[in-house]
Amino acid sequence: MVPQDSRTPGFEADLDAIAGIEAVPVILDVICRTTGMGFAAIARVTDTRWITCAVRDDVGLGLAPGSELKVETTICQQVRGSSEAVVINHVAEDPVFRDHLTPTMYGFQSYVSMPIRLPDGSFFGTLCAIDPSPRPLDSPTVVGMFRMFADLIGQQLDTHRRLRDATADLAQARRDSELREQFIAVLGHDLRNPLASIAAAGRAVLRTPVSEEAQLYVGLIHNSVTRMSGLIDNVMDFARGRLGAGLPLERQAGAALAPLLRLVVDELRSAHPEREIVADLPPLPPLHCDPDRIAQLLSNLLANALLHGAPDAPVQVRTAVDGVFELSVTNEGEPIPAAVQQELFQPFFRANVRRRQQGLGLGLYIAAEIARAHGGRLAVESGPAETRFTFTMPLDEPLLQASSASSSKLSG
Repeated sequence: MVPQDSRTPGFEADLDAIAGIEAVPVILDVICRTTGMGFAAIARVTDTRWITCAVRDDVGLGLAPGSELKVETTICQQVRGSSEAVVINHVAEDPVFRDHLTPTMYGFQSYVSMPIRLPDGSFFGTLCAIDPSPRPLDSPTVVGMFRMFADLIGQQLDTHRRLRDATADLAQARRDSELREQFIAVLGHDLRNPLASIAAAGRAVLRTPVSEEAQLYVGLIHNSVTRMSGLIDNVMDFARGRLGAGLPLERQAGAALAPLLRLVVDELRSAHPEREIVADLPPLPPLHCDPDRIAQLLSNLLANALLHGAPDAPVQVRTAVDGVFELSVTNEGEPIPAAVQQELFQPFFRANVRRRQQGLGLGLYIAAEIARAHGGRLAVESGPAETRFTFTMPLDEPLLQASSASSSKLSG
């Protein structure tokens, strides 16, 4: 017998998988010690290949992991076809195998080959053993031992494959994440630069003597640039939140949030001089949050209320701290149907698309993602009297206690 050495492509993974099962050397040792046989192996068997994956060879057959026999010269090919074990106590006395070519070719008198199957039923190979001398192998104890070991190997192979696939999936996910980050960076760069140029050109025009009509057109350009910039922000936040690892936050301990919220209200008052915005924004204790993100949340909610609320009724903005931080935006107008409320925070959802309505339908989705990133939630209540969006966020208790202690010292 002259075995071929085969680490051919397609079988390295099988050889490595068997090598990674720590119990395999013990299994082969137990088989040899229990049965008295001098050779035991795990073979990968296909319709065209027989390859040794692990071996204990005390009879000098010359096989090692990666060695290959011609599959047509092995009894394992029969085991693969029938899915039944073959057990031979004494070849010379066996009516089926005494004239078989394989025992004569490999010089054995006793033989066991047990199929190894994976949990999904697919055939991997065999757990086999041979010896030049006859051995009593057909007892329930010996056959049961081989079957138990074959099942254990099959389970371990399945675990190895699952781990390998999970590792590959994780590596692919990391590559996808890097690609997404590159996409987001390119998106921001390539979309913002032309807008910046347009805005700069508009400002340059206003610095020169122009007609009132030209000033009006420049003002329209400025409004479009502002709106497009907001759309880019929303698209990039969507890409990060939906396709990446979530919206990035820069949380600050003791963030001064109230002045920033007042600035958002003032900006929207300036953009909508025809609308009344009533703001109840008292001083707030130090909060552990990303103030810019919460300002963005308010801007999205307030813009939504101005768009959908009754034009002749005020929009109300309110903050409060009572066990949690609460920020609410309320408007009057037609109530939002219950079925629509369930979809409001989905991306690209717009309940009543009007000809004058602009945007991608991402504002409420991004506001909800900002709330979630802060460990809070964004909820909506809508009825005949009013519609209210409320953001609640848990408080950082140690920070609040430190703030209370400082206030007590100052008052004392």
